[in-house]
Amino acid sequence: MSPRLLYRRLARAEVVTWTLLIAGMVLKYVTRTTELGVRVGGLVHGVVFLAYALVTVVVAIDRRWSLGTTLSGLASAVVPYATVPFESYAERRGLLADRWRLAAGGDAPRTLPQRLVAMGLARPLLAVLVAALVVAVVTAVLLWLGPPVPQR
Repeated sequence: MSPRLLYRRLARAEVVTWTLLIAGMVLKYVTRTTELGVRVGGLVHGVVFLAYALVTVVVAIDRRWSLGTTLSGLASAVVPYATVPFESYAERRGLLADRWRLAAGGDAPRTLPQRLVAMGLARPLLAVLVAALVVAVVTAVLLWLGPPVPQR
């Protein structure tokens, strides 16, 4: 999958999960009917948020984004619905591509982060499994720490 398509799909998935979380918050705090929407929507949103952040860093390394652009991409996941406008911005600026720069036959990696991305691109199944494990471990730690808003 190209960096462009991967980033676009995750940007849109982030929008969907924001919608689930916000709908759950309306059910919990406005109608006071159930908190199930926050529990489910919050978990799904958290997992997609972490995946989007990880992919943002990987694409940023591959495409040589500036630190400011990378931080803006990460920050876009914090603001509801901002990932799609950021993805559109990145597309207009030529920051996304149809090919991975660090894949076989592309540029040689020079830095440790570039070498890690190149290794992942050379072994995509292993990279997906490692990424899923990282997201799962971070999710588990965050669940153990408790919700971002303290319970009353």
